[in-house]
Parts: sequence; structure tokens; C-alpha cells
Amino acid sequence: MTFDYLRSLQRRMRAMHSLYEDACATMTLEHVNHFERAGVLPIAFSLIHQLLIEDTTLPFAGGPAQLFNDEWATKMGLAIPDHGKHMTVDEMVHQRIGNYEAFLELQALVFAKTEGFLKDVDPASLGEIVVPAPYGPGVASTFSARVGGDLGISRSDAIECWIYQHGLRHMGEIELARALVGLGGMTS
Repeated sequence: MTFDYLRSLQRRMRAMHSLYEDACATMTLEHVNHFERAGVLPIAFSLIHQLLIEDTTLPFAGGPAQLFNDEWATKMGLAIPDHGKHMTVDEMVHQRIGNYEAFLELQALVFAKTEGFLKDVDPASLGEIVVPAPYGPGVASTFSARVGGDLGISRSDAIECWIYQHGLRHMGEIELARALVGLGGMTS
């Protein structure tokens, strides 16, 4: 039996998405928007940040267009209609979701978009460089630049770094934050 990288990536992405779905199914808007103290980001930040980064970076990896727009920001009632990547913790500590059902609707659409792309992507295209080296200042200090190295960031690197690994990082934050609101972790 040979290792099938694409099938592994598809399974891992579905598994990560299922963690978010399970976490969201066991939280309320009160849990998500809980303000612990200054300097501690609410779960709402991690949820919105992960979702919008996944949605906005997939097109750079060759996937479908971004879904998030002003209409979605209004529908979800976001306090800050931004993923916050270039904002400070002091700014993003104010992120809140006003309409949790609308958030869950967009989350389902984005997850389906990503998983559909991975189902249809040509495995031979995964090695194509989507961000060539040398990197500009906005990319040079990122984890994906470290992974891509001197060759550039490949489609596979982009999907792994920008969506999968990034999503797991923020799931870890959500698992810790769930303890602050009296909920348990998602995995052992």
C-alpha cells in the first residue's frame, strides 16, 4: 500500500473542520463572546480569524473565490469585520459575533468550499509554486515562508500552512478558552 498524500490531506482537513463543528455545536453565543480579561482574546476572535483566513487564502492556493463580504459581516453582526491578522491583541480583544447562526452558516459554506476544492484538485498541481521567493515583507516573517524556503510556497505548503496548521493552532486556543467558560476540551 502506498501513501496517498492528497487523501491524507482531505481526511485531515475534514477532521479539523469536524473539531470546529463539534466545538461550535456545544457553545452558545455567551460562551463565544465571553470577555475574560484584558489581553485574553475571546473565542469569537479565534472562530472569526480562522474562518476568514481560510476563506481568503484558499483563492491564493488556486481555490474558489472568497465568500466573506460586507453583507456577511453585517449578517453575522461582527464587532470587527476583519480577520485581524495585522491588528493587535488590544484591538481584537473587542471582536464579538452578534448572530451565531449566521456565523455557523458561513462556516459551513467555507468548510464545504475548501473540502470541495481538495476533492477536485489535480494532485500534480500540489507542487506548483503559488508564492515565489524572495518573499515580500508581509510574507517573509510567516511560518509558510519558513516551510517554503528558497524555492517558494507551493500549493501544498499554502494549504497545509494557511488553512490546516493555522486552523489547528486556533483550535488549540479555542480548547483552552472553553475551559475559561466552563466547557471541556475537544480531544485528548
